[in-house]
Amino acid sequence: MKQIYSLSHQDAQKVLGIIQAELEKTGKGAAVAVVDAHGELMCFVRMDGCPLPSINNAINKAFSSAREGRASREIGERSREEGWPLSNFADPRYIGWGGGVPLIYDGQVVGAVGVSGLPEADDMVLAKLGAASLS
Repeated sequence: MKQIYSLSHQDAQKVLGIIQAELEKTGKGAAVAVVDAHGELMCFVRMDGCPLPSINNAINKAFSSAREGRASREIGERSREEGWPLSNFADPRYIGWGGGVPLIYDGQVVGAVGVSGLPEADDMVLAKLGAASLS
């Protein structure tokens, strides 16, 4: 029987801390959210200079990524390519912008991280950086 893992608060803080340190080093402001495998918030930070809408965007990027087990940008790309709206998920928290990345441990999605507030490409780089810290 395969072991089922869950994301600990300590691991969630580690992911958030890696991204927070990078934001502090570069002096950029963004929101960072880490969620469990169900997409529910475990920890969050809004850095100085972060735009207000980025709060919910970061949380929703992480939620979408955890629920679907893939990057939030991939979800949005698939929606656009196949011509169906994200509202098909019947949950307004689904979002298709880049910056949400699943946290995978031993082949299982144990949560996700979402970053918002910078250009989308930068959000994606930071989310991937945080996710890599779980390896």
